[in-house]
Amino acid sequence: MTDIVATDAPAAEPAAPPPWLEELPPRQIVAELDRYIVGQDAAKRAVAIAIRNRWRRAQAPEEIRDEITPYNIILIGPTGVGKTEIARRLARLAGAPFVKVEATKFTEVGYVGRDAESMVRELVDAAISMVRTEREDEVYPTAEQRAEERLLDILLPPMPEPPPADDKKEKRPGIFVVGPAGQARAEPAEGEGERRNRSREKLRALLRDGKLDDREVEVEVTPQGYPMLELMQPPQGMEGENINFMEMMQEMLPKRKKRRLVRVPEARRILIDEELKKLVDMDDVVNEALDRTENHGILFIDELDKIAGERGPATGPDVSREGVQRDLLPIVEGSTVQTRYGYVRTDHILFIAAGAFHVSKPSDLIPELQGRFPIRVELTPLTEADFIRIMTEPENSLTRQYQALVASEGAELVLTPDGIEEVARVAWLANDRMENIGARRLHTVMSALMDEVLFELPDYPEKRIRFDRAGVRKRLEKIVDDDDLRRYIL
Repeated sequence: MTDIVATDAPAAEPAAPPPWLEELPPRQIVAELDRYIVGQDAAKRAVAIAIRNRWRRAQAPEEIRDEITPYNIILIGPTGVGKTEIARRLARLAGAPFVKVEATKFTEVGYVGRDAESMVRELVDAAISMVRTEREDEVYPTAEQRAEERLLDILLPPMPEPPPADDKKEKRPGIFVVGPAGQARAEPAEGEGERRNRSREKLRALLRDGKLDDREVEVEVTPQGYPMLELMQPPQGMEGENINFMEMMQEMLPKRKKRRLVRVPEARRILIDEELKKLVDMDDVVNEALDRTENHGILFIDELDKIAGERGPATGPDVSREGVQRDLLPIVEGSTVQTRYGYVRTDHILFIAAGAFHVSKPSDLIPELQGRFPIRVELTPLTEADFIRIMTEPENSLTRQYQALVASEGAELVLTPDGIEEVARVAWLANDRMENIGARRLHTVMSALMDEVLFELPDYPEKRIRFDRAGVRKRLEKIVDDDDLRRYIL
């Protein structure tokens, strides 16, 4: 194990995963998650199998495809062990619509809060954004080319069209050419078109080289919305009704345009956005997004344990908790949800739930909801050895993050192996003596370690900061020696 040093040499870029994580075998899905998450192999395996089953269902015969339902998962474990991180990485790696919601934000009908169906509407919105981005990437070169031509037209306005010929008046041509028989015929003046084309190409070269970025041009834009209409938000519980009143009002009101004086880079961006809207067929985007939502969507419901309570003759908040569960039940079972883009069936959406379940346990959920989450995975608490791996192995480890922050000031941060071991020991000790917050404790310990360095870094005399075991102990001796760690680490 060698010293971890921030260097200027760029690291080799890892091979980008295929656009659809479902197409990867489970072993490779786990390998992708291993790049960012340490341990928790059981949870990774369960998620990988569930993701791969989406692809397997698509390959199944059509007569049985609708009968294959997703195997929903509950991730059980204390805070800071990787439940949300697994979901977050799935969101980045999967080429499928993904939304993470908090179960505590939903309330049963009659209480202040959001209705449970809003999570499906959020999933549709995420799918719309994803598909539209993909379509825009496909036509972006064409939109860029069209925007460049429009920008050149602004910089070099086209020649005015010649007035129509008047039969009653003799047209005065620019040039008369005498033919072999002595007859004169009119021809347009030569050279105007060529000179204009040469000027346009010179402007094009200057535009591409960025030499015209300081020039201001006037472009015509359509305002994004009407300020008063922004205040007309739908009431809670009706966010996704099929009739969107704000969009309807915007369609009814006249399309006002206004002229803005902007610099060339901003004008290019505005024109590219306009061309992208012309090139992307939103009807096709909506159809594709609804299909992806129904067949590939993933909904991650966090804090599920907060709506679980002991069943029985309970009163007060417990009644509301069970009401939320009953509102979630039809969505997880499979129902049709109305959105402003159309109806969406939730039968084949994959639901992944997570919760610490410190006070309650999964069996405290209503039986119907328990049955819709047949796969339960317990995540293990993190050990001191896990902390060492978390600080060294992942591509986005906390150590590399601090090295990048220090390198931005022209300095170098070196953490020796024994220094990393000491940081991990202090973090584990803090978790053991007080509330166990998992890997998040590393953030508090590293923040205490680097506090003075980051504050004094612009005027720091040493541009090479090195932390070994002795240096870490010296900087964190108050935390290590004081029994009341709450005074230093909250």
